[in-house]
Amino acid sequence: MVGLSLGEQTFIKGGIDQDLRTDGRKRLTYRPIFVETGIIPQASGSARVKLGATDVIASVKAELGRPNPSYPDKGKVSIHVDCSPTAEPSFEGRGGEELSTELCSALERCLLGGKSGAGAGIDLSSLCIVRGKVCWDLYIDGLVVSSDGNVLDALGAAVKAALSNTAIPKVQVSANAPSDEQPEVDVSDEEFLQFDTSGVPVIVTLTKVGRHYIADATTEEESQMSSAVSVSINRQGRICGLTKRGGAGLHPTVILDMISAAKHVSEQLMNKLDSEIAAAEACDEMES
Repeated sequence: MVGLSLGEQTFIKGGIDQDLRTDGRKRLTYRPIFVETGIIPQASGSARVKLGATDVIASVKAELGRPNPSYPDKGKVSIHVDCSPTAEPSFEGRGGEELSTELCSALERCLLGGKSGAGAGIDLSSLCIVRGKVCWDLYIDGLVVSSDGNVLDALGAAVKAALSNTAIPKVQVSANAPSDEQPEVDVSDEEFLQFDTSGVPVIVTLTKVGRHYIADATTEEESQMSSAVSVSINRQGRICGLTKRGGAGLHPTVILDMISAAKHVSEQLMNKLDSEIAAAEACDEMES
């Protein structure tokens, strides 16, 4: 918890009221975003995202698995988040575990849609190889290295960047396997398919402080919040997920207003993130 004096609290809230935050940003402006891809060689894809002083890493590992019998034509995605105890003193012990669970649930709601994959930002049907028998399982791991607020948005950006960096091996399925047996598959070591991230959304969290809401809140600003709404929005401007935290209730009209503002902010964030990912990929290719 951030220990702020009464004067500091008044200064933060007063700045937000006047649309001039303590670091000079307007209410709906993000801090500079930095993206680095391909940082973990043994992963199928990986990325590091820095959002101001918030620093997170995401990695993707693709492994062959068997589809869930309830959804035989879809692959599976699992998300796990760890909070480094060095990122913030409150992450030590139970505090880190609780935040990890909260971030993991929020990412799943924002990226994976319903249990069937309906409305998901990640297309699970593209991960199916042989209906009911063979699919790709994606294991997405996030690590919070350093925290200065808005960790969920940074993790969402890192997952999107890591997926765009993910190369899935081409698979040949033997045609002569009996229909009631598990087919033999040959995984290529040389040919890879780039994972399609065109449908993967960005996550925009709007934090309500006093009468206003702000984008990309710092830890100090988050300490003054009454509630926060995180909206995941894809390139088409469609909402893929919604999650709220903080004890204070919100009037439905306020939530609709926040969703509308988040949609506007998401366009700028998506364009900035896409250009950063493209630059990072180009840099990665030059180095390799």
